[in-house]
Amino acid sequence: MTVRISIAEADRQLGELVRRSVAGDEVILTRDGREVARLVPVMAGTDRAVRKALLEAVRGCGAATAGPDAARSQDFLYGQDGCPE
Repeated sequence: MTVRISIAEADRQLGELVRRSVAGDEVILTRDGREVARLVPVMAGTDRAVRKALLEAVRGCGAATAGPDAARSQDFLYGQDGCPE
């Protein structure tokens, strides 16, 4: 649900508007009938240990599925003399 409310009115209802924003409602603040700002919830950040574990897992997956060396991956396109075939 979208809520459009003037800044003056929002000042009196800030707590309720924050609650609605966190619950998923779109809260748009207006000035003289024009949209000027939007209340959005802050995304929860992940802590350092979780980020590190995720990076290690991704690195491990990449190493386990390593393919041909990128520098040599197009060799099949060229003949013994180095010219395209």
